[in-house]
This record gives sequence, structure tokens and C-alpha cells, in this order.
Amino acid sequence: MAERAVSELYVGLMSGTSLDGVDAVLADFAGAQPQVLAHSTVDFSAELRAELLSLNAPGPNELHRAWLAGNALARRYAHAVELVLQQAGVAAAQVRALGAHGQTVRHRPQEFDGTGYTIQLNQPALLAELTGMDVVADFRSRDVAAGGQGAPLVPPFHQAFFGGLGTATVVLNIGGISNLTVIADEANGTPLGYDCGPGNALIDGWCAQHCGTPYDDAGQWARGGSVIPDLLTAMLQEPFFARPAPKSTGRDLFNMPWLECYLQPFQSAAAHDVQATLAELTAVSCAHSIQSAMPHCQTLIVCGGGALNTNLMERLQHTLPHCSVQSSDAFGLPPLQVEATAFAWLARQTVLGRTGSLAEVTGATGARVLGAVYPT
Repeated sequence: MAERAVSELYVGLMSGTSLDGVDAVLADFAGAQPQVLAHSTVDFSAELRAELLSLNAPGPNELHRAWLAGNALARRYAHAVELVLQQAGVAAAQVRALGAHGQTVRHRPQEFDGTGYTIQLNQPALLAELTGMDVVADFRSRDVAAGGQGAPLVPPFHQAFFGGLGTATVVLNIGGISNLTVIADEANGTPLGYDCGPGNALIDGWCAQHCGTPYDDAGQWARGGSVIPDLLTAMLQEPFFARPAPKSTGRDLFNMPWLECYLQPFQSAAAHDVQATLAELTAVSCAHSIQSAMPHCQTLIVCGGGALNTNLMERLQHTLPHCSVQSSDAFGLPPLQVEATAFAWLARQTVLGRTGSLAEVTGATGARVLGAVYPT
């Protein structure tokens, strides 16, 4: 009797620092390039989003609240998985494994005791029960234990998917936090990557505070304002921007209290002018990182929610006039599918016993097989 073929179907989940919901993909890795068979987005309720945002800072009864938030996340994740399977007409038993990154609420690698920590809320055991799939989770902690930043983890996938374009290429992911990958070529034999700074976190937070909406749709509100030069200059003095790689960051640093400190001398500024300045901060800090990492970048591939912000894309093109700034959609993978597909890819690496990290990116003592597996 012929042996049953091993499935190359994997599900990837991503809920990023933008806190807007979870993206799920069903990806087929049987070919030379992964093929996304289905994609779903499940929004977070206002209550869950508020609780996750609150858990980014110290507060009462954190352990109890974090565990219950993890349960709620697992249920949202399971619903997203159900939707992608329905779209593709695929049964859970046909999927080799599910990669679930979890929701980052604290990220403090190498701090305090030299090792530090990174915390992604998740309940992978519950998720395995709800989906009937093997679940791979907790991708970051092994790299942190090995002396690394635990982030970014997506550069190896970016290299695998976007490599070979024949131009000097950088991939820029703009979620709540922005991070870049320098694609390896003949001149640069190893992919490089690190966090640039804020992506949508401050833009979204200011918009929610003043407009009552979770994000600035296409950046239209920012487009109606004018950049405040002195405020932009002050924010760009944040020491993180000048730190050498490897480096990573999160809402532990770039949050609304951080912004409020810089806004103290600008209390009379119009809210839409502050929004324009925050968009410029994201664009300029990303551009500075790109110019530092690859001075002669020819192609910038943008993914994540920031790729849907027309104003932000225009500001990036303005700050990088000699570089072609394009959405990842133009290269075969829509912006909201890139990160989820990356974690499907990382889950596959774990299942196959392959390393998923790059020491050159995270600063760890070596590449590691990432994640913990919760088998069904």
C-alpha cells in the first residue's frame, strides 16, 4: 500500500501591535513558492481591544486578566481558522499545523537581568482543542533565551518569498511597529533586518483619541494637516532611532504616554497637524532606517496595514525619491497576508525541525528552531 502523502497545508495567524484583529491564511507549501488558498480577517471587539491595550502597561490583577484575554484571543483565532477552512473547502485534518504568534503585550529583551523577556498572550492548548489541529506557538522566547531580540522573525520568510527580483530590495512591514528586511543578493549574502520604530501605533492612537475611529482611513485626516517641524525634530531625537542593530521595540516604548511627553510644548497645536506629524515620523524614521541599511535601495516592498494608508505610502515615496515604493500586492502577496503567511512558514520550519531565526538579525548566539508544538 502506498504511503499517504504528507500535507503541505499550513495555517498562519497574525494579530499585530495595531490591535485591530487577526489575519488568518491557509497556505500551500507544495510548490516552489507558498500559495495562499484562503484569507480571513476577524476583528477584535472593542472590549477585547481595550483590554489588550491596557495589558501593555502595568495594572491591577494582570495575571488573571491576561489569562482570560488569552482565552478570548484563542476563540477569535479559532473563528478565523474556521473561516479560511470554509473558504478553501479544506478539513482541519488536512492541515499539517497551525502557526499562532499570539498577541505581544510586553517586549523587553536583554533588559533587567541580561536576558529579559517577551510576552505574547495566547492559549495554544485551547486553540488546539478548538481547531483540532497541531498548534505551533511561542516563537520568540527561544531566540531571547539565546541572547537575541526575539524580533523581527519575518526576514527569513521575506527572503524566501521576495528574493531574486534582481534589484536592491527592502521589505518594510508597517504594523503597529515598523520593521525592515534587506533582501540578500550577490552583494549582500545574508538578509538583514530590524525594527525601525513606530508604524501605525501612534497614528492610530491619536486618531482614536480625537476622531473616535480606530485608524485614519487611507491617511485622509493626516493629509489635511501640516507637519509641525519642531515636534518632528524632537521626536526623532528618541535614542532608539540612533541605536545600532540588532534592535527591536514595541508599545513598551512607542505609546501614547511617550507621545504626550513630546507634546507638552505644543499644547496649542491642531490635532490634524499632530496627525500629519505622526505620519511623517513613521515615514522619516523608516526612510532613515532603509537608507542606513541599504543606501542604494531600488525597490521598497511595503506590507502590513500601513501599505493601505495612501498618505503614508506617498510620504515614503517622497522621502525615498530614488526608490520605487510599492505594495506587496504587486509582488503576489497582499499586504494583510504577508505576516500571517510568514507564521505559517515558521510553523512549517518548526514541524520540519528547521531553524526559523537569523542570528544576524536578532543578535542571538545562533539560529534556533523556534516555537513549542501542541499536538492534537
